Amino acid sequence: MKTYYLALDLKDDPQLIAEYERWHQAGNGWPEIRKSILDADITDMQIYRTGNRLFMVMETGETFDPANKAKQDDQNPKVQEWEELMSKFQQPLPWAAQGEKWVLMNIIFQL
Repeated sequence: MKTYYLALDLKDDPQLIAEYERWHQAGNGWPEIRKSILDADITDMQIYRTGNRLFMVMETGETFDPANKAKQDDQNPKVQEWEELMSKFQQPLPWAAQGEKWVLMNIIFQL
């Protein structure tokens, strides 16, 4: 098992943030998106928010491959539709690479 930590910003608009949270409440996400996550061997995913900053914790199984997941997502029309919808709410971190949404965080301390 491996754990990934990622960050992304939302547009700093209370109405958009509330709508984004509604999309992520139980029962509001699309089943095809959940399936694509599970099919990639992502075993748990949590998203936290403070202000307009999001923090994702993603636990994966042994077969998870980030490059393969990105390729599968690019070829999945439903995932692309979801990403287009979510882009209404999201904005890249100032240091994100061109086209990058979720930025992988590096561990700087561990007890």
